[in-house]
Amino acid sequence: MIQQTVFPFKIEMTKERLTAHGGLALMAEFNHGIGLRELTDRYLPSPGSHRGFEPSVMVDSMVLMLQGGGRSLEDLRELKNEEGLMKLMGRDEIPEPDTVGDWLRRMGDPKTGQPGLSGLDQVRDKINERILKRDGKKQYTLDADATEIIGEKAEALFTYNGNKGYMPMLGFLYEVSVCLYDEFREGNVPPAYGQKGFYLECKRRMPAGKRIGYYRSDSASYQANLFNQLEEDGVKYAITADQDKAVKLVIVLIAEGDWKEPVSGCGYEIAETVHCMNETEKAFRLVVKRWVPKQGELFEKGGPYSYHAVATNWLGEEKKTQEVFDWHNQRGQAENFNKEVKIGFGMERMPCGQTYANAVFFRTGILAYNLFIGFKRLSCPESWMRHTIATFRWKMVQVAGRIVKHAGKTVLKLMTDLEKLELFIGIRHKSFELSLCPDG
Repeated sequence: MIQQTVFPFKIEMTKERLTAHGGLALMAEFNHGIGLRELTDRYLPSPGSHRGFEPSVMVDSMVLMLQGGGRSLEDLRELKNEEGLMKLMGRDEIPEPDTVGDWLRRMGDPKTGQPGLSGLDQVRDKINERILKRDGKKQYTLDADATEIIGEKAEALFTYNGNKGYMPMLGFLYEVSVCLYDEFREGNVPPAYGQKGFYLECKRRMPAGKRIGYYRSDSASYQANLFNQLEEDGVKYAITADQDKAVKLVIVLIAEGDWKEPVSGCGYEIAETVHCMNETEKAFRLVVKRWVPKQGELFEKGGPYSYHAVATNWLGEEKKTQEVFDWHNQRGQAENFNKEVKIGFGMERMPCGQTYANAVFFRTGILAYNLFIGFKRLSCPESWMRHTIATFRWKMVQVAGRIVKHAGKTVLKLMTDLEKLELFIGIRHKSFELSLCPDG
């Protein structure tokens, strides 16, 4: 017989109950244990007919799809193909992509008050509360940041970068990586819009006994009304200063002798002064870094130095000039959080032509992200805390398994070694303990 393939094996179909994503069951157990299904059915409107799906079916299916690696509504079909695994998770049916798309449009429709968007807002807050309640912390650092989502959708508007898409605003708690609040915005909404209001929304969502003690952001937050609010709330902040005329003038007035290299030969100098805006109620420190740009002759001449300034209300005895920069630079971690949301959980593309429908999908994606963060923190070993969702899929989710009935019990037989099997069993026990009392 003439060989017609590179390797000498055949491909055939089987009706055996097999799965390529055996570890997804562990994430599903955590999601259910912390109350995802119960909360979505509590806060989102029920279907209008007996033929419709409950909101928990819609949200749970999308969350599992995103956690498993799906990137579009069409990927829900892959969950349908995992019939045995879905039944193991108590999911007898997975809705069709078109059905989910219609549901997103109904849930986000402004004409009906966007019930899905407001309902998911409550679900996210409650799950965040259950996650934060167990971390032993009282104060957190809020990193506020806008992120661009490019999308050639019918209603998408142009961002300041010249791309059609959206510009959602996200608030992350640095210490625990949780997204506290998300606000889906049109592409033409500048990041600086409504910064004080966004902070107040984040503040309102902190669980009882916990508070935002620190705030970091880029120059989009360089606004007097926000500074005044942070001062009123006793929040320490470090915010990139907008180099307007007033800031440039005060930098020029810094005496030459005040500029110092924090480390000899580091390539830049730092200094600080005191500054205020017309409407700020208190003056603040302005810490400034300057350096000679490489190949500066290639650019428009504006003086021998480039500058970076940060406004802060940290006292000098609390943080020295370089320490303010070091602390402010930690906000770069928010970019990694954004990357995990967009690339790790497929939020870099939106499924619908309508902005309001995409807002519901995006909030579902944030929910999937936060559930994953909770799963890592509450059910997994500490050594796994730094793993991204991509690593989890490689190490845990994408494990082949066979689903069998034995002695009246359902057994998921995973193709793995004893060490990993014991790890998985330990994770399941922690998720079960959480399910006994999710509110602590």
